[in-house]
Amino acid sequence: MSHTQKVVILDFGSQVTQLIARRIRESGVYSEVHPCNTDPAKIRALNPSALVLSGSPFGVRDEGAPGLPQAILDLNLPILGICYGMQLLAHELGGSVVASSEREYGRATFSVTKDCPLWDGLADPAKTTVWMSHGDRVESLPPGFESIGSSGSIPFAAMADEGRKIYALQFHPEVAHTEDGSLILRNFLFKVAKLKPTWTMASFVEESVAAMRAQVGGGKVVLGLSGGIDSTVAAVLLNKAIGKNLSCIFVDNGLLRMHEREEVIGFLAEHFDLNVKCVDAADLFLSRLAGITDPEEKRKIIGHTFIEIFDQEAQAIKGVEFLAQGTLYPDVIESCSFRGPSAVIKSHHNVGGLPETMKLKLVEPLRELFKDEVRAVAAEMGLPEHIIWRQPFPGPGLSIRVIGEVTPERLDILRRADKIVQHELVASGWYRKVWQGFAVLLPLKTVGVMGDDRTYEHVIALRVVDSLDAMTADWSRLPSELLASMSNRIINEVKGVNRVVLDISSKPPSTIEWE
Repeated sequence: MSHTQKVVILDFGSQVTQLIARRIRESGVYSEVHPCNTDPAKIRALNPSALVLSGSPFGVRDEGAPGLPQAILDLNLPILGICYGMQLLAHELGGSVVASSEREYGRATFSVTKDCPLWDGLADPAKTTVWMSHGDRVESLPPGFESIGSSGSIPFAAMADEGRKIYALQFHPEVAHTEDGSLILRNFLFKVAKLKPTWTMASFVEESVAAMRAQVGGGKVVLGLSGGIDSTVAAVLLNKAIGKNLSCIFVDNGLLRMHEREEVIGFLAEHFDLNVKCVDAADLFLSRLAGITDPEEKRKIIGHTFIEIFDQEAQAIKGVEFLAQGTLYPDVIESCSFRGPSAVIKSHHNVGGLPETMKLKLVEPLRELFKDEVRAVAAEMGLPEHIIWRQPFPGPGLSIRVIGEVTPERLDILRRADKIVQHELVASGWYRKVWQGFAVLLPLKTVGVMGDDRTYEHVIALRVVDSLDAMTADWSRLPSELLASMSNRIINEVKGVNRVVLDISSKPPSTIEWE
């Protein structure tokens, strides 16, 4: 879609570049991330309203460190440099950057040394907490710049050339640890760049529906509906745009949670009149998984089988021209990141690898959105909270939470245990507080005693984590009473389980899922 206002963030490799984009969007201004080595002509063609230069793992004096083309500066746009972005501006514009005698990492005390629009509304300009992460510092300012702030160990913690509307910060305003960081970003957007907060989810829905109607016309679209928030919102948006020309295919792979098919797909078909075909392929998936214990092999079997079924069902629909996918903006950023592609931790398991025989054009209604924005769109379109706030569920389903071989019996045990975990999280009010909570069936049995009988039965592990984006996670400190209730109910109500354990590892070094 086209945007009358747009902030372009040049990514120099910072791990928190996406946070800058999210904070700007939270302020009501549309933003995009582009690699710092993007052709300046392409940046100019984007018609940005302002630029932000991100941090970086490099130092400006390092061999191979990314630079800043003069053509970018010649755009004469308001610029905000952050960390490496500040050092790069100083380096390119005639100042100097040296190694800090004392590396600042973490919280630091920042003091305003000169009033400027960035500081309007700060709670305490003389003493505010900011988050630093740098090994270099600006030693001398470029011509036309002046110091507007300092920290304990560096005199130039912020600088500005107000005539050219170029501002730079050594600290990171985008992270939560910086007090008034969001205020500083809003001041740059609204008081320096003079932008308006026009990016809303209501405007997105309106523009997205119009854009999809224009793209698809009278053509037909097929979409793989998983029941997750991304594919669900994509389906509801497309349905709003093209109605019955959208065909949704839901493949029941036999690896879903208890009653998931009825709860999610039934609701969407009834309340949003979605054109959904449910394909019961549980027997096929489970037959192909029989005897398989390697998690990567499980994922590949499930992915290939899904593609095979989806391909058959899609080709049976006459006149299909388009394939819709729930691609999100972080996927788009990652695919063209300055840092290059991420290491493969596990095989992808979404619709990404559809066969080349499917000559379909892509429709990606969510490719401009972050996950929190997808939920906001869902609320805007009237989806209920139990769908909006549904916790992440892996593409391979319960197969990677049944550690070892996947069998109908073991799936049944896990489903009943997991249902108790979900119920307890919801009833206690913790479901919305944690990122994800679920049960895992371990590939071992232990001795127990029930009544006067000795038992030798299965073990369930509880995995409940806190996270912002699933890149890192820590185990949730649930109340002991809640954990006790989960454990007691699972052992008493799920036949075949006599022990419950709690996973208290973080990511990294562990992952959220066990497989």
